[in-house]
Amino acid sequence: MEINDWVIKLTESGYRVTAPRRGIIEIFLASSLALDPVTIYDTVRQKHPGVGLVTVYRTLDKLEELGLIQRVHQPEGCHMYLRSPQGHEHLLICSRCKKAIYVSGDDLNDLTKMVEKVTGYRVAEHWLQFWGLCPECK
Repeated sequence: MEINDWVIKLTESGYRVTAPRRGIIEIFLASSLALDPVTIYDTVRQKHPGVGLVTVYRTLDKLEELGLIQRVHQPEGCHMYLRSPQGHEHLLICSRCKKAIYVSGDDLNDLTKMVEKVTGYRVAEHWLQFWGLCPECK
């Protein structure tokens, strides 16, 4: 997706796209890292010094609501964000540098059936996230 696609989605949802919000979009489109809100805030402030942390959080919420970014859960508990995958993919994140990649593959039928059998639930969807060290960090 291009920046204009993101801007169109935001404006169609009734969200005003200011220069700082556009800067936040640019950060996501330029990065393969899982980013925490403070890092996004610090980065966008380099071009837009008047932006507030509340604007960053509100923009993150809206981008997530529109399916453009997704929240990444970390072992430490603080959320990070990155661009949403294209189609059904699973997430692999480097524990050290936070580089994130998506990997295809959905052969989890045996695991899904076991979960359904043990719990009595009917599994509708799943989200799989791996943590490890990328080739550069190991």
